[in-house]
Amino acid sequence: MSGIVAAAVVAHVPTLGRAEITPDFQQTLVAGEREMGAAIRRTLRPDLWVIVSAHWVATFDWVTTCQPLHEGVCVADEAPNLIPGISYRYRGDADYAGQLVEALNAAGVPSSRNDSEHYGWDYGTYVPLSHLDPDADVPVVGLPSVLMSDHAECMKAGEVIHATAKRLGRRAVLLASTAFAHVLVRGRHNWPAPERMAADRAFIDRLRGGAIEEAIAGFGDYSRLVGAEMGGRPLATLLGTLRAMAADRGPLVGRQYGEYAQSSASGNAVLLMADPATLGSVH
Repeated sequence: MSGIVAAAVVAHVPTLGRAEITPDFQQTLVAGEREMGAAIRRTLRPDLWVIVSAHWVATFDWVTTCQPLHEGVCVADEAPNLIPGISYRYRGDADYAGQLVEALNAAGVPSSRNDSEHYGWDYGTYVPLSHLDPDADVPVVGLPSVLMSDHAECMKAGEVIHATAKRLGRRAVLLASTAFAHVLVRGRHNWPAPERMAADRAFIDRLRGGAIEEAIAGFGDYSRLVGAEMGGRPLATLLGTLRAMAADRGPLVGRQYGEYAQSSASGNAVLLMADPATLGSVH
């Protein structure tokens, strides 16, 4: 089986980037990512992580990392006091990335190559991968949140991500690095408003139950209600990938790792979705 074999939502709260500054109420997110990442690597043995980050923002194009090696120092530009500079070194997959750029353009989704040797990862890319794959075993291709993309284009991009991996025989895992509710306030101990938490939990329950078309049908209203991070773009990309996976393999199911947790009134959770046989094998 090739293509996107599993898809996940992962948390990237900057306080997860360094153990000494992670508050107790966010430890569940770290533990969830570590448990999920180890299980994926052990049982699914993916060829590739494809990560869509809410903190790499592009205006026009789906700029895709085509570097054969990702090496640098991650600084959280909005919070260098929290992530002042952490080194990383992961392999890329230039062949998949280059063909993804071509396939996105062919599908009417404007895309371009990121070949810059000076490009550095944002913390939305670095933080979850530091827990999912701390030894950098699996190659990485990164994608941004594109401001000119509406939800429909994001979903189409998600379908192309799956189709390209399938055509190339890659066993890939899609990672949507994003919060759910994201109407922020100062004070990371603060929870989202009750109605936003309720909407988050209902949306998460749809994903866990494999109600992908229901989640897609209500996504615009959900995204507006909770103020989804980056306008819901990473989640919409995830939904497009899930729709393509379900078309290939039938109904999907999901599993949550750890608990739903707050950060400055954002809602965060770690989820994995796949067909029942694949998800059942992940342990």
